[in-house]
Amino acid sequence: MHKPIVLIAEELSPATVDTLGSDFEILSCSGADRSALLAALPRADAVLVRSATRMDAEAIAAGRRLKVIGRAGVGLDNVDVAAASRAGVMVVNAPTSNIVSAAEHTVGLLLAVARNIPQAHGALKEGRWERSRFTGVELADKTLGIIGLGRIGSLVARRMAAFGMRVLAHDPYVRAGYAERAGVSGVGLDTLLDEADFLTVHLPRTPETEGLIGFDALHRVKPGVRIVNASRGGIVDEAELYAALKEGRVAGAAVDVFATEPCFDSPLYELDNVVVTPHLGASTLEAQERAGVAVARSVREALAGRFVPEAVNVRMGEVDAELAPWLAVVERLGRLFTATAGGLPPRLRVTVRGEIARHDAGPLELALLKGALGPVVDGGVSYVNAPLIAQERGLGTEVHTDPDSPVHRSLVRIDGTLASGEPVSVTGALNGLRSGARLVEICGYATDVALDGDLAFFLAPDRPGSIGAVSEVFTRAGIPVESLWIGRGGGSGETALVALGLGGPAGQERLDDGAAALDAARAWGLERTG
Repeated sequence: MHKPIVLIAEELSPATVDTLGSDFEILSCSGADRSALLAALPRADAVLVRSATRMDAEAIAAGRRLKVIGRAGVGLDNVDVAAASRAGVMVVNAPTSNIVSAAEHTVGLLLAVARNIPQAHGALKEGRWERSRFTGVELADKTLGIIGLGRIGSLVARRMAAFGMRVLAHDPYVRAGYAERAGVSGVGLDTLLDEADFLTVHLPRTPETEGLIGFDALHRVKPGVRIVNASRGGIVDEAELYAALKEGRVAGAAVDVFATEPCFDSPLYELDNVVVTPHLGASTLEAQERAGVAVARSVREALAGRFVPEAVNVRMGEVDAELAPWLAVVERLGRLFTATAGGLPPRLRVTVRGEIARHDAGPLELALLKGALGPVVDGGVSYVNAPLIAQERGLGTEVHTDPDSPVHRSLVRIDGTLASGEPVSVTGALNGLRSGARLVEICGYATDVALDGDLAFFLAPDRPGSIGAVSEVFTRAGIPVESLWIGRGGGSGETALVALGLGGPAGQERLDDGAAALDAARAWGLERTG
């Protein structure tokens, strides 16, 4: 059986390969070598990169089998996420892998710019003992202004509070009260610029944040402020920062990131009151290992067709732990619906009842689309491209929730009406992880069938003696019948639904033989891997 191929396009930690394990064939190439990358991609089911490999539209198109791009780090500047989404390729990264490293580097830069450490080091190495020239300032009792109170900004705030600093923070995207719960004072940007003795930036680079610390901000800052940017280049306007440093409005700056990288020539390099490093925020052994291991785990999940919380181009966001097991259940119900209906109606309805009804049902809707479209779409359906494929096919969905579920703690029902006017429905329950998912209804017939194995279904006359015959069909073919259920209550009452749990896939030939043994009007199956 073909093993999925994972292409590692840059040097990653040995733990990354260990995490992938023996289930994959590993290929390697230099992602910085464009021709080598494009030559290797057509074989790959997944590719792992860091920052030197450009996974743009051309590279993604070359990876005809690609299902996932793993970026061993936080930023995605080198990955065309939009092109990946159009191609149905999941993009995953490691959003928390380097937060400690980035926060610690920020602290180091704050100390360096406050105490002129690199400048003094350089002078002494050149034979000059210049104590008075490099007199610095203390951090204690000073005000630190943090712009961006996400994971890294929060860690910086916690660490600098231990230095005795008063910490202010500005972040319009965090909920009210978050700053105070993090132990800092939340303020507007103007207030922060007015009061900060030191200023650090911890924001992504977006059209809204680019140039945020530019002419206006740098003319408003408190005179003598020291500025640190270890987040993304371009947020602090480098030309305006140079002017503010030359004029003395800003006493010093530490810059780890630049608008264009690598940056070999910058006016900032000319100034003695500037500390620079070549984008080292995530460059620790620990961060690189965490990033590689994290994306390797995500790639394993993605290639298994499962939901990946770190996927940046899936419209789920975070999924509550109580809801997460239902994703696979609903995806399987979606596949079963399509197999039962023999196609898809123009609209699918999802009804969520019981305890899980209190959660956002959006992820379940996405799982339904992935499952229902899978059997009828060539080229594969993923969490990434399922909404686009549904839109192209004119398939609509609607979601209903009801906290009341009289029999089961929670259940999900999928139903729709075919063009012929025939209604089709499937309902699943998950009352406990140990008992597994159960199919509890199909087209009006009550059932109690394990939903996670190979299944065969027949609509046949309700008469004695036929069950032994259909069981013999599969047993003779070497396919054990592990469970059997006869559902009654649908249709006219003269027809029963026979559901078999099998020890292997039925195949169309066996389904036809089983239908003949039962004199069944219809027969269909669902494979374990589907």
